[in-house]
Amino acid sequence: MREFGRFGPLIGAIDEGTSNVKFLVFAANTSEVLTYHQIILKRFSPREGWVEQDAKEILNAVLECIEVTVDNLRKLDINPEDVVGIGITNQRETTIIWNSVTGEPLYSAIVWLDVRTSKIVDDLLKTKGTQCVNAVVQCSGLPLSTYFSSVKLKWLLQNVTAVKEAVQLGECLAGTVDSWLIWNLTGGSHGGIHATDVTNASRTQLMSLKSLQWDEGLLRFFDIPLQILPKIKSSAEIYGYISKGSLLGVPIAGCIGDQQAALVGQGCMKFGQVKCTFGTGCFLLYNTGDSIVHSDSGLLTTVAYKLGPTAPPVYALEGSVAIAGDTLQWLKNGLEIINDVNDTEGQAAAVDDDDEGSICFVPAFNGLYSPYWRKDARGVMCGLSSRTRREHVVRAALEAVCQQTRAVAAAMEASCAPLRRLLADGGMSQNTVLMQMQADLLGIPVIRPLMMESTALGAAIVAGRALRVWPLTTPSPPADTFIPALAAEEREIRRVRWEAALARSMGWATDNNDAECKDDDASVDKTTNVLPSGLFFLATAMLVVIADKFKPM
Repeated sequence: MREFGRFGPLIGAIDEGTSNVKFLVFAANTSEVLTYHQIILKRFSPREGWVEQDAKEILNAVLECIEVTVDNLRKLDINPEDVVGIGITNQRETTIIWNSVTGEPLYSAIVWLDVRTSKIVDDLLKTKGTQCVNAVVQCSGLPLSTYFSSVKLKWLLQNVTAVKEAVQLGECLAGTVDSWLIWNLTGGSHGGIHATDVTNASRTQLMSLKSLQWDEGLLRFFDIPLQILPKIKSSAEIYGYISKGSLLGVPIAGCIGDQQAALVGQGCMKFGQVKCTFGTGCFLLYNTGDSIVHSDSGLLTTVAYKLGPTAPPVYALEGSVAIAGDTLQWLKNGLEIINDVNDTEGQAAAVDDDDEGSICFVPAFNGLYSPYWRKDARGVMCGLSSRTRREHVVRAALEAVCQQTRAVAAAMEASCAPLRRLLADGGMSQNTVLMQMQADLLGIPVIRPLMMESTALGAAIVAGRALRVWPLTTPSPPADTFIPALAAEEREIRRVRWEAALARSMGWATDNNDAECKDDDASVDKTTNVLPSGLFFLATAMLVVIADKFKPM
């Protein structure tokens, strides 16, 4: 057995999110982050409701983060050869399609938030019949929605000439971001591995939850050719080896979608444990063990993880809130009423919910996900008065995240059991006002670990498990605990008031907003109108309802 340096074996983690890319190095024995590097990613919106990213920018950002982090190790007098493997975690549902011969993307990455496929969803609902649609939900665990990769792939196959030609020539590959990264890191057009893991595959709406393989019926339903899809593997096994750069020859030993990675990173490995990641969106996962639990309350059924090729799968119920951290970015870049999202904690604390200027805000910029699934919803502010200030808007934006999380928690209670506590992570969870507000509105403790990189930690854990260098059990990390301080009666008043605003957000969008295009307009080179993160939501033209301060009946 080889000898390691003072930190023992190290595991790298690629954390590719919607807003940024990170590469972190963990000490397997202690779960300590030794160093990392981060790069912000751009999003752009060629049309209303479209959200895209540059697939090559994502890849280049990953490669740069790896090189800088390895250089950091050397500066810290840590031998990079102690990195024995890496894990990958990534934004899910975001879809990339590329040429297997040239290695070039055939279109921009279509981000999970994108709603261009609204008409495709409507057409499938109208033409396929209720029985057929229900079969899709039962098999995949997911409702028909613009959210998932299935309809994004269908749109690409229908609308982009380069994609159609590549399919005909047998030169087309497609997948979620993890597949794009694995293929490129392991050699690309020179022998790259085309693979994904069960957690990412479960978000495409093309995999059977029972067989954990691409399902023929689902492929026929969406008209997706099997040959363009990656091979499905477990979350913890060797996928291949890095083919270039400072980590040449290091195995990619783990892959897991970002929300499932956070579940693992938070140690939610038992039935009934729940975590919530407050990031660009907001995502609650409830560990249901070996049971595939279908919800009648607007939740998704998904694979939580599979820790090895022969290990049994573990499942989860998920509630997905589309807009969380992006609400604050919109306040910064769209309305320009804040200078920095980090300022929102102090601004929200400057007012309270009894102030005469308080309002309710529903940030349904691109519709609503769990538990409502209303793509026709759009953002509203209710209760504006002459006393409303920017601080009230900021506080209402934070409450909107908490109220949507509360609604998902209520759906989980209806589908399984009441939540006893909530483990929180993600960038927004650093906001102490938000965490206390969430505890108040849920009526249960909210626990936030002091080590905030739960998602990357989850990726490192699955890779470390595959390589047998990560301990099977680790002590609970230090954490802050937020105890509810709001009376039940006041909690109910605030719920009723917010749900009245929620009702007013429904039904704003029409089919006229469901943009479609063909060929030239859909060119991969069409990257004009590049907007800073968050400014896209100006294009969605949030509808503001101006009224006297709302008082519950």
